[in-house]
Amino acid sequence: MTELAAVLFDMDGTLVDTEILWWEATAETAARIGHRLTDADAPEVVGRAVPDTAAHLVRVTGHPDADGLAAELASAFQERVDRGAPLRPGAGRLLAELAAADVPFALVSASPRSVVDSVVGGALAHVPFAFTLSADDTARTKPHPDPYRAAARRFGVPESACVAVEDSPDGTASADAAGCTVLVVPSMLPVPEGPGRVFAESLEEVSVAGLRRHVAERRDRPTAGGTTTGA
Repeated sequence: MTELAAVLFDMDGTLVDTEILWWEATAETAARIGHRLTDADAPEVVGRAVPDTAAHLVRVTGHPDADGLAAELASAFQERVDRGAPLRPGAGRLLAELAAADVPFALVSASPRSVVDSVVGGALAHVPFAFTLSADDTARTKPHPDPYRAAARRFGVPESACVAVEDSPDGTASADAAGCTVLVVPSMLPVPEGPGRVFAESLEEVSVAGLRRHVAERRDRPTAGGTTTGA
């Protein structure tokens, strides 16, 4: 039976309410180049890395400078994050419970290093992460598996012994591809069910005991669909 070795947390929309800040930054940048952001853009914005969203704006507007848009997006987002980002419900309690139980945990984000450091120095100050990974720390970021594989390697444990806590389709796909059990707590976009995925409406429903159980029971789950959990 596999035991829980580490918990790997996404940041934006999972631990802190920054997805709305990213949406606002993207809407501002899009408006400047003549595009009104709508729900149709959400899959290319929510949970996506800065270059991915910049590339989307290039596709829908014909703007010639993807790198310039990426820099503008990053700056607009950074300004908002620096003003402060509130914790998601249940995040502080769960992080404290993991620390008290001596369960190692890390931050695995698709945001740039500057944004990660701002949040870790602000809303997540004094949280004892073993380490933090940003979009700048792997060759490819989410939805590729690289970030979660890198995190498991740093802990020296199998990916299958890790629970990744995610809120977005891209982040979930990344953790899935790496081989982690995924606890999905959706924020702005729905995440489809799938093998190895369990769902909660809020981190307020999540406990250390539940995380241990999800890893231990993964082999016994159906090969399709997901599990809704209150743990």
